[in-house]
Amino acid sequence: MPIYVATTHTVKPGHEQDFENAAIRFFSDVLRGTETKGALIISPLPGTESRTYGILRSFASQQDRKDFYASDKFAQLQQAISPYVEEDYSRRELHGLEAFFYDPSISDQPPRWKMALVTWIGVWPTVYIVSNLARSHVSDWPSFLATGFVTFIVVLALAWGVMPTLTRLLRPWLLRSADISRRN
Repeated sequence: MPIYVATTHTVKPGHEQDFENAAIRFFSDVLRGTETKGALIISPLPGTESRTYGILRSFASQQDRKDFYASDKFAQLQQAISPYVEEDYSRRELHGLEAFFYDPSISDQPPRWKMALVTWIGVWPTVYIVSNLARSHVSDWPSFLATGFVTFIVVLALAWGVMPTLTRLLRPWLLRSADISRRN
């Protein structure tokens, strides 16, 4: 099972492109190695004042994750981006559902039960709709292939439409308990 780690960096004003270029150069080099299986830069939304960037990395194992963060390669990345960032980075390992709900601009994530409930709210109607729409097209297929096709379409719909929409719409409720615990 892959290991996902999210880091956030606040970039100094006017150095956003320098940060992105340094990170991309680093990714090009490090992805040739064995520890990191993939990386994604999450930039702030255009038109916002945010300068917080997220980096999502995947590793094949806990040992690969541990080796990467203890490596000279990682130290070189930190050195390469240090002129462009305001503060030290934050790092958080993501488990399962958290990847749908990860937001680099907040420190606390929603409770797991809320993430599960919102995911169910997204999955149930999506499976129902896709299954009904695909039924006539896959009725002659072996059930294994038909199920594979339907679940592939469901996953695409969840990843690029349903879950981003639900997490945006339900964000105040998802984060309410985190805000309350922070105030106490």
